[in-house]
Amino acid sequence: MHLGKSYRPFEFVVWTRRNIYGLLALSVLPALLYQVLGFKWLSLPLSVVSLLGTAATFVVGFKNVQTYTRTVEAQKIWMNIVSTSRFWGLIVRNFVGDAEQGARLVDRHMAWLTALRYQLRAYRVWESADSRSNAEYQKNYVIPERTESLDAALARYLPTDEIRSLALADSKAVQLLAAQGAALRELLGAGVITTSEYAECNSRLRELLDLQGQAERIKNFPYPRQYAVVDRLFVRFFCVVLPFGLTSQFDQLNQSVGGFMQGHMVWLSVPFSLIVSWIYTSLEQVGESTENPFEGGANDVPISQLSTFIERDVKQMHGRADLPVLIKDRDIVL
Repeated sequence: MHLGKSYRPFEFVVWTRRNIYGLLALSVLPALLYQVLGFKWLSLPLSVVSLLGTAATFVVGFKNVQTYTRTVEAQKIWMNIVSTSRFWGLIVRNFVGDAEQGARLVDRHMAWLTALRYQLRAYRVWESADSRSNAEYQKNYVIPERTESLDAALARYLPTDEIRSLALADSKAVQLLAAQGAALRELLGAGVITTSEYAECNSRLRELLDLQGQAERIKNFPYPRQYAVVDRLFVRFFCVVLPFGLTSQFDQLNQSVGGFMQGHMVWLSVPFSLIVSWIYTSLEQVGESTENPFEGGANDVPISQLSTFIERDVKQMHGRADLPVLIKDRDIVL
């Protein structure tokens, strides 16, 4: 997550520079053919280009709205996880009188948070965090789930035998919630908690399962691929035809100008074509980089830091001193 007011213009230009190289070539080629080689017939009516631009605008705008909605929904899910986790720490403190048993319930919850964020950071083939443009920007921030193995992270909360029992589980997070439910059942059988307290704790486990499922839905179901390919095709096609529509338009300006630009106005189609095309491709690239809010990109929901906040809050409720260190941002990216 970017913590500044905005990205610097230079950062944005560097991030999109590969598109700029290609668009520059697309902009120069029609002008060369038209002006140098004399292919005056090689142009398109501006009305046709405008129709294509309008269609591309609708498609790109639709995608960006949908991808932004996915990010906002992911933020809401994780803020609900934050609230429910704090409440979990509160009811464990109030319901379970034994400090050691309460600590085990708290630690297992932190293990669940850890397993969940590692699952959400797992690679999916449609994600773009490791594309060339995004991967080179990763030097500006740290992805904790890629610097430490899951087993090493779980070792801070679980005994070795419990970690070993999770080795073959498809979803370690689900199995940890199941283990949490079994532990609550043992506490009920031992008379440590009452039936009503057991029911309240089980309700919170159900809520956590629901929130995990909502996060996994965003992780495992990408923006529909048929819309994604239409978006890309429309933008690419518009960027190809735009210079062919602008060359003749700028050539007509030769009739009303003098001086050294007389007869050379067609070359102005190059920068204007480049700028307009760059706007469209940049909007597409922004939408693609916002599409998957858990992939490890610079605009992700900061689930690693939120987990740290939860752990600090819950452990402080229980008077514990083994607090995790907050993750510090690098170059205002958290």
